Amino acid sequence: MATHDPDYLVIGAGAMGMAFVDVLLTETDATVVLVDRRSRPGGHWTDAYPFVRLHQPSSFYGVNSRPLGDDTIDLAGWNAGLYELASASEVCAYFDQVMNQRFLPSGRVSFFPSCDYGGDGSFTSTMTGAVHAVADGTRVVGATYMNVTVPATHPPRYEVDPEVRCVPINGLASIAEPPERYVIVGAGKTGMDACLWLLANDVDPDLITWITPRDSWVLDRANIQPGPDFAPVVIGSAASQMEVAAGAGSIDELFAGLEEAGVLLRIDRSVRPTMYRCATVTKAELDQLRRIENVVRLGRVRRIGATEIELDEGSIPTGPGVLHVDCSSDGLARRPVVPIFDGDRITLQTVRTCQQVFSAAFIAHIEAAYDDPDVKNRLCTVVPHPDTDVDWLRVTLASTLNAIQWRQDPGLTAWLNDARLDGFSRTGRYPTARNRSANGPVGDGADEVASSGGVLGATRRLLASSGPAVENLQALLSQAESRTSSG
Repeated sequence: MATHDPDYLVIGAGAMGMAFVDVLLTETDATVVLVDRRSRPGGHWTDAYPFVRLHQPSSFYGVNSRPLGDDTIDLAGWNAGLYELASASEVCAYFDQVMNQRFLPSGRVSFFPSCDYGGDGSFTSTMTGAVHAVADGTRVVGATYMNVTVPATHPPRYEVDPEVRCVPINGLASIAEPPERYVIVGAGKTGMDACLWLLANDVDPDLITWITPRDSWVLDRANIQPGPDFAPVVIGSAASQMEVAAGAGSIDELFAGLEEAGVLLRIDRSVRPTMYRCATVTKAELDQLRRIENVVRLGRVRRIGATEIELDEGSIPTGPGVLHVDCSSDGLARRPVVPIFDGDRITLQTVRTCQQVFSAAFIAHIEAAYDDPDVKNRLCTVVPHPDTDVDWLRVTLASTLNAIQWRQDPGLTAWLNDARLDGFSRTGRYPTARNRSANGPVGDGADEVASSGGVLGATRRLLASSGPAVENLQALLSQAESRTSSG
């Protein structure tokens, strides 16, 4: 058995593991052993369907030290006018470049692909059977705790009769002959992607049946853009979100206000969504999804038979000419919260709503810059992935509290200002305790981007409403939890 003596053993070379190691290389002189069961870096992107793209701008993704994409605006398609979205192949190539042009040449990273981690500081090659171990005292970083699952690697969670044509979403790109109809199973972003891909390839929307156990609130991608040109919209949207959160008298009033302000969108205006998973769309994509009228809301699929699809609350007909497309895997599963820093173990989780790579980079900086484990865990309060509409309150509250806390630390604020993966750094300087007043104008250290009247006004609105929003969200969340427990 080969024994290694690195400072860190990082389990998982997906996006979070890569983002964590990248900051360690920049901010420390640590050595790292990086292990992954796949044959190359990139995590779930190596298994993703070929037409998938990032759901947020490329400039928000990857590792902190290296840009992803060219920072260009799309000129065609349903994302036109907004920043580019990297494809699966681009993301995989990017992580390959990070590994071979940055990590390995540093001499401080050893990469072991195609290896299974044994959970005890040892890992085994699936190619040779060779066993490796790290020395006692090595800090173990779990970068797979929030592992993204994709349909290609996980079978459907429902029964499928042998004669039924059922494929994961990956199979859509290799259809040899057109089916009579398509049935898309799954209401999340993967299901949306499947529907949009069919529509983009001129499939008649009347030939698409979309099984959606729950309708979802979605985010407008126009409100999640980098750069000063988008700052008035982005900061204005954040300000509107806080103002609505501060003034809503009930949860229903909250969501009505968020929709009216353009913070949240829904596909079917007649159905009140009960799901929120951070899915992002453009309004052009939303218009396309609304073309599909055969939407089935009868709960989850239990079984797909030769002539009938059985669901929780009924059934619908199917047949041999129908292609069923499974999009039901839980790509962003909500995991139990565990301490991020726990002795010699670090478990990577999100510290900002649905921002995995930023969170991993942030945690690495906290690891490098702070010594006290209690301080580390306080600065890295976990923001779990949302699932329900009420979870919007939980994650927005937790993210806002984290942001308020971070702004009190000048050194941390400076890091955020320079972090490529931080959304605020791409729209302007991060507001700090030194350059802002909660109820007044930005002071002498004013944000670079706040020099324009629109952004300055939006920044003032955002800062003035954040405190009241926190208080009201806490009250609304308490009401929701009381109703749940009493029901």
